[in-house]
Amino acid sequence: MKDLGEAAFILGIKIYRDRTKRLIELSQSAYIDEILKRYMMDNSKRGNIPMQERLDFYKTQGASTPEENLVEPHRTAEKTILTYLRNTKDMFVVYGGNPEAELQVDCYCDAGYETDKDDTKSQIGYVFIFNGDALD
Repeated sequence: MKDLGEAAFILGIKIYRDRTKRLIELSQSAYIDEILKRYMMDNSKRGNIPMQERLDFYKTQGASTPEENLVEPHRTAEKTILTYLRNTKDMFVVYGGNPEAELQVDCYCDAGYETDKDDTKSQIGYVFIFNGDALD
């Protein structure tokens, strides 16, 4: 076994360190570049990040057969996701910064009774807060 030095990439995640400020930054831009290249959107123009508040989805909106997956609505959703990735690929997560701060992790949970609009199933969601910032 030999020491290869500090890790620069782990599972496709680029690691940046600033030891003087006690920061670690994580970026997936290389992986996003690979995805954009696969779908031939690596040279696409940057635009706004597509977001819509209070978006309702139903199972009937999706394709009912595999052949229907090739129609335009599927392509539009795919393009929206790829555009979002393209516009956010240079963003990264930053950890650290205050050597005196104690690590704080909180978890919040919310449940909705019969909130699924198609089959009236209940839904539950979690969010973890790490030193004041939400983790996806």
